[in-house]
Amino acid sequence: MKYIKPLYPFLLGGLLLSFSTTFSQLFIINTLAQLLLFGLVVCWPIWKTGRLAYVDIGWPMGLALIGFLNLYFGEGYVWRVRIVSFIYLFIGLRMGLGALQLWQKGYMKKEFPRYQYQRRRWERAGKTNIPLAMQIDALVQGLANATFLALPAFIIGANTNPTFSTVEIVGLVLWGMAYAFESIADAQKIRFLRKMSGLGEKRKVCDVGLWQYSRHPNYFGEWMVWNALVLASVPSWLVLAEREPLVIWLLLGLGLLFVSRLMYLSLVYLTGAVPSEYYSLQKRPDYKAYTERVNMFFPGRPKHR
Repeated sequence: MKYIKPLYPFLLGGLLLSFSTTFSQLFIINTLAQLLLFGLVVCWPIWKTGRLAYVDIGWPMGLALIGFLNLYFGEGYVWRVRIVSFIYLFIGLRMGLGALQLWQKGYMKKEFPRYQYQRRRWERAGKTNIPLAMQIDALVQGLANATFLALPAFIIGANTNPTFSTVEIVGLVLWGMAYAFESIADAQKIRFLRKMSGLGEKRKVCDVGLWQYSRHPNYFGEWMVWNALVLASVPSWLVLAEREPLVIWLLLGLGLLFVSRLMYLSLVYLTGAVPSEYYSLQKRPDYKAYTERVNMFFPGRPKHR
């Protein structure tokens, strides 16, 4: 039971979508496509190699798959469908192609630290069957793509209103700003690491640019990307009240809110900040002092040195 417990929220999400008047068919198509993708790209390589790193290929490619399916099957206003589908294709292919480059260069021959930390978490939970836990973990992320993470695309893509509301526009603008924030943070860290490498300095803490105000500004930016998509979905969700039974409609709204919660938990606790900091504290002598003056996730003014 403890092995399959992480699946429960996504099984409930799938049950919700299967009862939806608007999304049941698209949900079935997306679920089958996600399971096929994860079976070939994630689950089989995990079984062969014993490494979870292949999730980094399958999960973003699954987001791109949502964009493709929404573009093909979305029945809403054509430009609304195209915009949200492009967003999913863009963020999915950007991360997915980057992960494929890491695989091609051989970086996935060794387990990534965040997945090493996952093994420690399983051990603390008494999960001794590590191969089974790995497959369940992969399946969870595939089902996340099949259910909650697909909701913004599906809901926006079903809205036939040719007029974009103010809230929708604000959400899309916020998405662009959040993506720029995340990209700037990534670029600043890459420049810092290259500079330190050129100086022969190792194990230095990146505390320049946005990294002065958050220890993980890239993760915060990624979280805001999803919050922006949720916000942009709200006007289309309101329209759904005319097509869905009241209970299903309300639960779809709660599902949208859960997207934010799901990504926050993942980016902070599961595969993001907490696992990263566990190893940074061991490898970087100055990291403890960094944690004492800079917020972990939400940007804010640094404390005095």
